[in-house]
Amino acid sequence: MSRPAGGYPAGVRLLPNAVTVLNLCAGLTAVYFALQSRFDFAIIAVLVAALCDALDGGLARLLDASSRIGAELDSLADLVSFGVAPALVIYIWAFEGTRAGWMVALVFAVCMALRLARFNTLIDDDSAPPFAREFFVGVPAPAAALTAGIPIYLWLHFGQGWWSERPLVAVWALVTAGLMVSRIPTLSLKTVRVSPRATRWLLVGVAAVVAILITIPFLGIAVAGLAYLLLMPWTAYRYRWLSRHPEAWDVPTRQRRAVARAARSARRLGLRPPLRRRVAGRAGAVARGVRRRLDPEGEARRDGMRDTGAVRDPRGPGVAAAPRGSGRRLGLRRR
Repeated sequence: MSRPAGGYPAGVRLLPNAVTVLNLCAGLTAVYFALQSRFDFAIIAVLVAALCDALDGGLARLLDASSRIGAELDSLADLVSFGVAPALVIYIWAFEGTRAGWMVALVFAVCMALRLARFNTLIDDDSAPPFAREFFVGVPAPAAALTAGIPIYLWLHFGQGWWSERPLVAVWALVTAGLMVSRIPTLSLKTVRVSPRATRWLLVGVAAVVAILITIPFLGIAVAGLAYLLLMPWTAYRYRWLSRHPEAWDVPTRQRRAVARAARSARRLGLRPPLRRRVAGRAGAVARGVRRRLDPEGEARRDGMRDTGAVRDPRGPGVAAAPRGSGRRLGLRRR
């Protein structure tokens, strides 16, 4: 079937917004099941909302149907499905009728709203380095909602225990809320690329995940949430490493290991690392642009000296510097 000259039909282009509405409905359905004390179905409804949230953005890019109203609708749906709904589910499950529990629910929902507002403002931020698109600032909304429910998953699998005590549930929810509004970089799974050689192992991993979700679903979700949190220190280290190595910004992810190995070999041999302004390609241009924003006058002086071929005179700033290569042209010997 051929595509129309003007692109996809209008009905097809509305598909991402329809998936976003399903996200919103799933979040509200989670509250409905929680009011009936069906917390297993409430968790499944939140998982469906997370799946819809992962699909609507990809469909919008695939169909070229991105719009401002779609972005705003997605943020509102995320606030309900991953902020309000998990907060109410946790309150109904562990804190119903208590003032302290209602305060925890309010803090979680407000932190989700702040996290989504910051995410919307960072979308149009052009000052971020190129590698920043591989990371989120703070824990993203779906991951935070699923992580906050780890005590409920353990309760559904093991029954009553220390993991379902009210103080621990309250502290866990507040910690998750704090991670949402923190500045800790977290990995964006949308930018993860799998090499063709690892495709078969990826398929084996998908089969294993499906088997776990069928046999021990809630324990598997709890382990996945804990693994995501344990991955955060490595993600922060990777972010800091990339910020200090602009030569690796435009290198494909699978080739950055070679850059890291070269840097470690240079340190072991006692070699001086290359100057950041001398890196080649797009990374060098980005590094110079960052320095211009930080020190526009100093960068302008360096550009002027580079264009005129002048060199800095070691006798001091008060003595005029000679052009580079003038000694060789006059037949003078270098002392």
